[in-house]
Amino acid sequence: MPEKDAAPSETPAAEAGAEGGAAKPEVKEEAAAAAPPQKTMKSVVLTGFGSMKMIKVQQKPEPKLADGEVLIRVKACGMSFPDLMVRQGVIDNPPKTPLILGFECAGEVEAVGENVTDFSVGDRVIALTDFKAWAELVSVSANTVYKIPDNMSFHDGAALLMNYITAYVLLFDLANLRKGQSLLIHSAAGGVVNAVLQLASMVEGVTVFGTASANKHEAIKDKVTHLFDHGIDYVQEIRKLSAEGVDIVLDCLCGEDTNRGISILKPMGKYLLYGSSNIVTGETKSFFSFAKSWWQVDKVNPIKLSDDNKCVGGFQLRRLLFRQSQYGYVRNVVDSLLDLYRQGKIHPTIDSVWAFEDVGEGMQKLHDRKNIGKILLDPSKEPVPKTQGKGCEQAEANVENGPGEKSESAVNGE
Repeated sequence: MPEKDAAPSETPAAEAGAEGGAAKPEVKEEAAAAAPPQKTMKSVVLTGFGSMKMIKVQQKPEPKLADGEVLIRVKACGMSFPDLMVRQGVIDNPPKTPLILGFECAGEVEAVGENVTDFSVGDRVIALTDFKAWAELVSVSANTVYKIPDNMSFHDGAALLMNYITAYVLLFDLANLRKGQSLLIHSAAGGVVNAVLQLASMVEGVTVFGTASANKHEAIKDKVTHLFDHGIDYVQEIRKLSAEGVDIVLDCLCGEDTNRGISILKPMGKYLLYGSSNIVTGETKSFFSFAKSWWQVDKVNPIKLSDDNKCVGGFQLRRLLFRQSQYGYVRNVVDSLLDLYRQGKIHPTIDSVWAFEDVGEGMQKLHDRKNIGKILLDPSKEPVPKTQGKGCEQAEANVENGPGEKSESAVNGE
């Protein structure tokens, strides 16, 4: 009989394994031991859309630096209503989960990628990100990173960025606020509106009508000219004080407030929408709230707007940056804001600062509209000690310490 073909020759590693069954696994173990351990970082991760329990504090691999990017060691992060909307999945084109949350941060440059010439290691910066800001490290395109003055704290930097850019663009570039004009704002204790009020105060003779929950009136009554409970017919109350209405309406609510806002405009008035927080009601996504907010908005008729001499517009910072690539425009706005900060003309109002592990409590406070100013996260802050007793189970979030290892760390407010 003809002999069988010889088996293909084995590699040295395979030959070593053939001599003893344990050799091949040993080679793998030695290689694994020789490889450097993967570096990880603490991150706030959205594991799926829904309630607070979908947010976990986990160890994630440190980001890799790409061409044109800056690696930032995060010292503070901003929280805003878009973060709540992302958690519930009520934004256009929601991202795939799991993902690291967060759109804004402040920190120090730890490394720079190829072709980055404007930043150096050690620079103190603030940055806007398309997610991933709520982590100990984040890699960001240099297009959306900005150096901050020496006298600006990281907390102020994180509190300033999204709120003040939005306020500045709304007031000065879109509404063209001028001497003696009148302005209607909602959520008068919120971060963006605090920025609006500070910037509007630099224009002589501006009358500010504001709405807010009654429990916040005492804290903010000195910041607005006329303050109303949002639950009343504020349009009628404004008409009693200004029969023609107002020059500018800045609306972060949408829904029925859109119709009221357009109706209260004077001739040549401007209505600007920059949010839709009426969509966020319960802890999870509500199709009823979404539909109600949508259907309460009357169809805008361009011919009627023309006849009434009114303007309707809107602003969405993230889309302007990350979909429409208006980096230069936003940088000019940030430069103007930082100059105003250096001069002492603006200063962010910070409501509270939370540890990553307490993100649930911070987010709940924002959800309940109990904040006066900006809510921040600080990755170096120690979590609040958990209360014992009361018969309540503590909600917990997984913290991945490394390959194959897990431990548990309590997260308040989940």
